[in-house]
Amino acid sequence: MGESSGMAVGLLHPGEMGAAIGAVLRARGEVVMWASAGRSSASVERAERAVLEDVGDIEALRDRCEVLISVCPPHAAVEVARAAVGFSGIYLDANAVSPATARTVAGLQERFVDGGIVGPPPRQAGTTRLYLSGAEAEQIAALFAGTKLDARVVSDAPGAASAVKMAYGGWTKGSAAVLLVARALARAEGVEGVLLQEWRISQPELDARSIAAASSALEKGWRWVGEMNEIADSMVEAGLPDGFHRAAAEVYRRASGGSEARNDPSQQVFAALLAGTGKKS
Repeated sequence: MGESSGMAVGLLHPGEMGAAIGAVLRARGEVVMWASAGRSSASVERAERAVLEDVGDIEALRDRCEVLISVCPPHAAVEVARAAVGFSGIYLDANAVSPATARTVAGLQERFVDGGIVGPPPRQAGTTRLYLSGAEAEQIAALFAGTKLDARVVSDAPGAASAVKMAYGGWTKGSAAVLLVARALARAEGVEGVLLQEWRISQPELDARSIAAASSALEKGWRWVGEMNEIADSMVEAGLPDGFHRAAAEVYRRASGGSEARNDPSQQVFAALLAGTGKKS
C-alpha cells in the first residue's frame, strides 16, 4: 500500500462503485469526504461502511477538498458537475460517458481529469482498472498508487479515457443485450429448447452467459440505459452506426422493469422483454 498523498478527497454521490473507491483511498490513509444532504439512507449506509467523513453539503465538500471524484449514473454526470462549479481542485469524472460528454464536463471545471472504470467495485487487487486522461491525469494515478484500483494514464487529452470505457462497454454490455434478445426471440417463437440444444453443441458457454446476463440486467439494467445511449452517441461522433446500442438501451430499460415475482431472474427478464409483444414469455 502506497503512502498517503496528503490530499483531501471528496466523493460525489457515492453509489456501490463510488463507495468502494472511497474505501480504497481510506485504506491508503487518505482523508475521504462526502456530502449527505439530499442523499438516500442507502447512500448514508454505504458511506458509513466505507468510513467516509460527512461534511454535510456540496459547498463544504468544494471548500475542503483538493480532489473531487464523480461516480454517478451517466445521465447525471453533467448535472453533478454543474453542482460543483466553482471548485478549484482537480475534478475527476469517472462516469460511463461519451468523449463529448466528458469534454462538456471539462468545460465546467477549472481542472479536469477524465476517467473510465472497467471492472467491478475494487474490493480486491487485479479486478478493476481506472483509465485516466487529461493534463493532470498523472496526479490522480499517483493518488491510487499501490491500492486495489489499478490507475492507468491513457493520454493528456480529455475524452480519451471515456473512449476506452465506451469501446469496452460497447462490446461487453452490448453483446449481452444481443444475447438476451436472441434467446427472447427463440422463446417468443416457441423454439427456445431447440436453441438451447444447439448452443450446447456449438456454443456451450452461451446458456450460462445468457442467464448471467439476465441476472445482471435485472439488477443493474436501469444504470446501463444511460451508458448504452452514451455509447451510441460515441458511435455517431466517430461516424459509426449507433443502432446497436440504442436497441441495447431499450433492452436494459425493459429488463430492469420486470416485476413478476419469480424465483428465476432469467424468467423475469424474458417476461419483461416480451411484455406487450403479444408473445408468451
